[in-house]
Amino acid sequence: MDEVPGTRTFRDSGAGYDTFMGRYSKELAPAFADVCVPAAPGRFLDVGCGPGALTGVAVARLGAAAVAAVDPTPGFVRTCQQRYPGVDVREATAEALPFGDDGFDGAAAQLVLHFVTDPQVAVSEMARVVRPGGVLAAAVWDFTGGMQMLRAFWDAALSLDSAAPHEAHELRFGSPGELAELFSGGGLQDVAESTITVASRYDGFDELWEGFLRGIGPAGAYAAAQPLENQARLRTALFAEVGRPEGGFSLDATARIVRARTPG
Repeated sequence: MDEVPGTRTFRDSGAGYDTFMGRYSKELAPAFADVCVPAAPGRFLDVGCGPGALTGVAVARLGAAAVAAVDPTPGFVRTCQQRYPGVDVREATAEALPFGDDGFDGAAAQLVLHFVTDPQVAVSEMARVVRPGGVLAAAVWDFTGGMQMLRAFWDAALSLDSAAPHEAHELRFGSPGELAELFSGGGLQDVAESTITVASRYDGFDELWEGFLRGIGPAGAYAAAQPLENQARLRTALFAEVGRPEGGFSLDATARIVRARTPG
């Protein structure tokens, strides 16, 4: 399968992702599931499942046989399959879901729409595979300041390199109203946007910094690509941005949520 541009910085293992962004997606998944996972005995599709944070919550609520998942990254597909035997996990993009029409009661994309090549096609595909009156939902990080880890990183990077690819400028749907507009443009009904805030605890600054050096996501790819001298400067700047913690600390992350129903 051809690689999707948005997946090129997510080549690490599922375990590697867990130490970086996965620690936030695991915190987000239960609250997001309250919005998007149907009641039993409904069937649910996790679009862009990664290592399976949302998949796992859906399995706990519906059972593995009622859950399917897709991701375009082979390593994530393998990890999700290993973690949740019995779930139908397939390698596929959000724009070409390998399922028939009306086969699910709900479908959701957690922390995915930032990266898909064609978000409107992805939403149309999600609507296609969900029955009339079923639930569609998506969650993305709020890049206006609500995702403290990434905001601190890019503020530190931009203080040293004005050409750094600040995610708040590069990634889509992180501002109020953008997700709702995307779903409304797809002909969905009862479109509502909200927010969910979670937090992740770090034992110390090194735990935060080492996550970036994994090279995962745009921030990690930027950090890992820097010469050692620049990495040291970036580390110092990031340490200042998060308040020079001497021990453990927490960072908040706010996700923008959209929920809608398919016509019917």
